Amino acid sequence: MYWRIGVAWTRSCVVDFGRNKSLSFGLCSSDEQLSLYGYIIAYPLQDFGGIMSALGSDSWWRKSLYITGGALLAAAAYLLHELLVIRKEQELDSKDAIILHQFSRPKSGVPSLSPFCLKMETYLRMVDLPYQNYFDGKLSPQGKMPWIEYNQEQVYGSEFIIDFLEERLGANLNGGLSAQERAVSRAITKMVEEHFYWTIAYCQWVENLEETKRMLAVSGPLSDLLRWILSHVTRGLVKREMYGHGIGRFTREQVYALMEKDMRTLATLLGDKKYIMGPRVSTVDAAVFGHLAQAMWTLPGTRPEQLIKGEFINLAMYCERIRRKFWPEWFVDVDDFYYDGSSEEADSPSQLPDLGLYTHSDSFHDEANSLSRSATSHSLDSDRTGHSLFDSDMDAEHSEAELKC
Repeated sequence: MYWRIGVAWTRSCVVDFGRNKSLSFGLCSSDEQLSLYGYIIAYPLQDFGGIMSALGSDSWWRKSLYITGGALLAAAAYLLHELLVIRKEQELDSKDAIILHQFSRPKSGVPSLSPFCLKMETYLRMVDLPYQNYFDGKLSPQGKMPWIEYNQEQVYGSEFIIDFLEERLGANLNGGLSAQERAVSRAITKMVEEHFYWTIAYCQWVENLEETKRMLAVSGPLSDLLRWILSHVTRGLVKREMYGHGIGRFTREQVYALMEKDMRTLATLLGDKKYIMGPRVSTVDAAVFGHLAQAMWTLPGTRPEQLIKGEFINLAMYCERIRRKFWPEWFVDVDDFYYDGSSEEADSPSQLPDLGLYTHSDSFHDEANSLSRSATSHSLDSDRTGHSLFDSDMDAEHSEAELKC
């Protein structure tokens, strides 16, 4: 009798370990092997060649060998199941640790192709809360990403996650805002997340699908096929949801016109301020950055890149300011800061390391200092007003100290 070992989430869903050595999934990107947590089972193969019937004529010792082999495989399956359960408990049962579930890093330098995943991770860095990334690709019960676990409690949706962190851990980026400023901040966030998001998704997954597909980090012998399937499935989902939203019923030119209006609104609101609501970072900056970063670094040669690196250069300076302050390990070539009408293939490995347990206080200062030294080795570019693209960060601490005085 021939046996195989497999894993099953339900009795009708079995993955055969005899054929699948590793699996990689992810809606937007994944170069991590998916951790399979379910029922590990050992099962006999079906009798396609009369093997089972031939056992009747086998000697007793051969029958005993078959039975013993099956028992050993079953025992191995049980031990593997226990090891997987223990591993998951060790990874997720961390007291007072924020575990951030999100899509894996893409093959480009940007941390995520999902604006909401980038928003949530940036927010955690802004409030200086230690967290651990968990790139399992497991969606929330609502079918969305990201979501967090904290002391065995699960919280879904970026807005509810922020509310939870404010109530439970005292995180607060909006303490210095008036009631009116908080209302404006929420209005901007909703414009970005409920309207501008769809125009960027259209650029990523419909208009610029081939470039986005190359950024997907899928490994394995069938990586090209899986990358093609994931990108086209996502494209279909985006088009369907855009149509249900209403914005997908417009023409290509109209979608781009709406995108330009949203970017112009953000550029006007920002003006020459350091952050959206003034000299200090607030919650709205995490949302705006998460979406503008897609136009800035994931859509080479497209209309969004032309706008943010051209007419709305203050938005580009804003993105670079936040990247330098809160993502010191995220390397960006300053020579490629402006749009020049050309694009390079995003097939190089990501320059962004997976930090595991991230603590802003422990890792930021040394990396920031090294980044500042490397940045000064370049000739600082300046915008059309003559101001440096980077000097707004150089005197950041001084300006905040003056405001406090």
